[in-house]
Amino acid sequence: MTYNFCTLFDSNYLSRGIALYRSLEKHCGNFNLFIFAFDNRTYQLLKKLNLSKATIISLTEFEDEKLLEVKPTRSIAEYCWTSTSSTILYVLENFDVDNCTYVDADLFFYSSPKPIFDELGEKSILITEHRYSPQYNKELRSGKYCVQFVTFKKDENGLKALRWWRDRCLEWCYARYEDGKFGDQLYLDDWTERFEGVHVMQNPGGGLAAWNVQQYDFKVVNDKIFGIEKSTGEEFEVIFYHFHYLKFFNDGKIELGRRTLSKDVLNIFYKNYIKFLEDIKNELLKIDSSFDPHGATKNNFTWKTPILYFYRKVLGVYNIFDKEKFLEN
Repeated sequence: MTYNFCTLFDSNYLSRGIALYRSLEKHCGNFNLFIFAFDNRTYQLLKKLNLSKATIISLTEFEDEKLLEVKPTRSIAEYCWTSTSSTILYVLENFDVDNCTYVDADLFFYSSPKPIFDELGEKSILITEHRYSPQYNKELRSGKYCVQFVTFKKDENGLKALRWWRDRCLEWCYARYEDGKFGDQLYLDDWTERFEGVHVMQNPGGGLAAWNVQQYDFKVVNDKIFGIEKSTGEEFEVIFYHFHYLKFFNDGKIELGRRTLSKDVLNIFYKNYIKFLEDIKNELLKIDSSFDPHGATKNNFTWKTPILYFYRKVLGVYNIFDKEKFLEN
């Protein structure tokens, strides 16, 4: 079976997007990643890299009249969210594939996704829960499901749901909570009742992220990462981790978000991922040294900074570090 994935990113996420591709290359075997390049620099650089299992699609090829009509009304992030469903539909309608899975560019795979697709079986749509830790539950405003890994088959059920989702995102897709909507994400909350053939991922090895890792312990055995659910003792192999919240600053600092992250999580996931991103950055700078493939931004210091430092230190969520800390052996 060929696994067909799609993703989208611009040059500010370029190192993450290539890391995603290479993690699939290592663990997925027979796959194709359709990459929607959201600026020309990304398109040109990806073409130069000659990624053998990637299909690079430019905005000129992808954008249709309906997307271009709403584009001026959306921020960059909002337009990316608006476009997610359209990228999946574009792949299904323009390539000889019978399924497509959208994956966020900041996912990284640690083992084969085959168990996830085995779960899907004959059903048409797969969605992923946030599985929030209780202290970080934002389900009411951000949704039960996370648009990080979502699969559609090119059948009646899959296309019906996908086209409905695209239409809703074209109508409204903003970075605010309003009338039961938030971005492209809250639209998924009733899909198990609204549409037929929907499966919710059960494997805890998929969808790990800063908002749920507090529920697990982790260990490495023979280069494989295993999680152990604290409440049940259930052990599972990690399939992918979502590095949402990771930010690079141009003063050499990095931020990992405002969630409690154990030393094991920092060492097993973040340290190796950041090292990998840095290697990719150095590789890309040899081709084009005029930009930062991490999308580093200015670390703005204000009068609030010492207060936030104290507040986050007390809560154990001061996840701002010198990048070099993660590059040490």
